[in-house]
Amino acid sequence: MAFLELDAVCKGYGRDPHQVLRDVHLSMKKGELVAVVGRSGAGKTTLLSMVAGLVAPCRGEVRLCGRPVRGPGPDRAVVFQNYSLLPWLTVHDNVRMAVDRVHPDWPASQRSDKADEYVALVNLAAARDKRPAQLSGGMRQRVSVARALAMEPELLLMDEPFAALDALTRGTLQDEVERIWERDHKTALLVTNDVDEALRLADRIVPLTRGPGATLGDSITVDLPRPRDRRALVRDPHYHTLRARVVAQLRGEAAPGVELVPDEVAA
Repeated sequence: MAFLELDAVCKGYGRDPHQVLRDVHLSMKKGELVAVVGRSGAGKTTLLSMVAGLVAPCRGEVRLCGRPVRGPGPDRAVVFQNYSLLPWLTVHDNVRMAVDRVHPDWPASQRSDKADEYVALVNLAAARDKRPAQLSGGMRQRVSVARALAMEPELLLMDEPFAALDALTRGTLQDEVERIWERDHKTALLVTNDVDEALRLADRIVPLTRGPGATLGDSITVDLPRPRDRRALVRDPHYHTLRARVVAQLRGEAAPGVELVPDEVAA
């Protein structure tokens, strides 16, 4: 039985149930990190929102551990692009909210210690008592990641979590996410329009075709050794072969066509 399964899922608005996504099939194993890569506006966030239980499909079914997803639940946590932190709370207290929800019966001191553990995991111990307005964008996203992990979810959902960050900060956070994932091997679904980010982080990439009525293409296994160093990857011929396959699917080509440079943006 698949850990996460999307079975013939369609989503639209108004009279057309296929307007955004059509006939989407996806199966994930426990402990797998899968990236769905697609162009802006193709329906990536809609797909993730259905897995999170924030919106319902018009047709088909989303199942987690064999059970239909009917709404949000503590078994899934989302890292949003816009951080979604409470501005009047400190770093510690934003993370502590998640711990309080998962472990309401723990003593206050134990919940506080657990929140500090997750703050330290994303290397923000020195900023523990700062509020979001005092943090850089990268630091805010670290808090968002820590809060999501503190929910101890079965499935971590990441909605273009680094898209609003500069290139250097984005690379640093990608390193952090890989480090954390290597520690726990938590099942994770990432949606992104950045092919290189997907190759950097994922075990498997599933391209999303052009919308409207987008659907998932063929799955591509990212059989690159971990940990993945960005500088080493750009010199690896197999990395460029995989990248060309992803880009070809995004373009609707049957096979990779032209040679691609490392910094080309596919979306």
